[in-house]
Amino acid sequence: MLTWLLLAFIALRLGLALWLSRRQIAAVIAHRNAVPAAFADKVTLAAHQKAADYTVVNQRFGFTRAIIDCAVLVALTLAGGLNLLSVGVAQLAEPYAPLGSVLHGVLLFAALGLITTLIELPLDAWQTFRIEARFGFNRMKPGLFFMDLIKGLGLGAALLLPIAALIIWLMQTAGALWWLWAWGALVIYMMFIQLIAPTVIAPIFNKFTPLADEAMKTRVIALLERCGFKSNGVFVMDGSTRSAHGNAYFSGFGANKRIVFFDTLLEKLDPLQIEAVLAHELGHFKHKHITKRLISSSLIMLGGLALLGYLAEQSWFYEQLGVAPILNGSNAALALILFMFVLPVFTYVLSPVGAWFSRKHEFEADAFAVQTSGAEPLKTALVKLFEDNAATLTPDPIYAAFYYSHPPAPVRIAHIEAQAAQHPTPLQGAPA
Repeated sequence: MLTWLLLAFIALRLGLALWLSRRQIAAVIAHRNAVPAAFADKVTLAAHQKAADYTVVNQRFGFTRAIIDCAVLVALTLAGGLNLLSVGVAQLAEPYAPLGSVLHGVLLFAALGLITTLIELPLDAWQTFRIEARFGFNRMKPGLFFMDLIKGLGLGAALLLPIAALIIWLMQTAGALWWLWAWGALVIYMMFIQLIAPTVIAPIFNKFTPLADEAMKTRVIALLERCGFKSNGVFVMDGSTRSAHGNAYFSGFGANKRIVFFDTLLEKLDPLQIEAVLAHELGHFKHKHITKRLISSSLIMLGGLALLGYLAEQSWFYEQLGVAPILNGSNAALALILFMFVLPVFTYVLSPVGAWFSRKHEFEADAFAVQTSGAEPLKTALVKLFEDNAATLTPDPIYAAFYYSHPPAPVRIAHIEAQAAQHPTPLQGAPA
């Protein structure tokens, strides 16, 4: 039963993804030769057409990638790939990692991570050096690309394998309620990652320097004081070494929070616009969006682990997913891996729910930015970013409702204008 259910959901996922992708492509192509009236005096036809072409190319490549992902999933599960790999790892590591041991599980996770990375490698390279380069976004050299790959593998091994070992050990030793202990461990782990991300993880890949522009720093500090936000510094990230895309964000929590601007963002926007973008990011902080997302993801994870607690005890769960249960050892690692493999397939249809909540948070952050720094700087900054990042101004509404974590450009600008009508005078800003 589970075998056919998985195949049905894989077919549903691919069919729905193809239908949505075709709708997006059709909508973008239909409006390619005319800039929407709301943006006609702000975005050039050439930039609009570049965004349309960029969107279409990414849609087609994305669907190809989805097909490959599903083929890999079937090969590793129903076709017996995971089962063969499990036995092979045990044979290679004998007698140190017998089937079902914690070490066997950790080595199996490591082997799968390496295999999936190698499968993704040509796809990532094509995305970077063909698609991103074709549209003028890629600034990454092959040496840096492979260095990032090596760093990513090392970081993944250092951060993920220990927590995988802990969860496998808890599954084997903590009794029927192991999933509750595992949930507690994962929540602590997530908070730990949030804590060290700004100062330990991010600098492995990028260089961060304190904001040197004193006038801009004064403006930023004044904004932070108005919003009641305490940070551990304002930094500029060398995003231009990899891409021409620009962004800003804050990371960490508690006393370890820091504000980060991409250097590409500072190159493209004026001080008022930068302040408005930062005010939007601070809106997420003010509305506690990060905390809400951590809580919701923790509760979802709790439900998932409880379900896994049941499935891990069912022989049909393994057999119908192409894996022979281990008779003289623990199946903890196999259960965890299978669950991680198939869960996204069954939850794909719920994507619009998460996307809706994300867009709701973006609207709230925009409203806060309008009240704090004014509507016009935020509007002009967003339009500039839409143009520079080649974001389409004419997405398909159904596609956007299903996937978009941020409101489509016309909807977002209209919402900002509506907020401006309700709050015509923002809080007093810092001097330019």
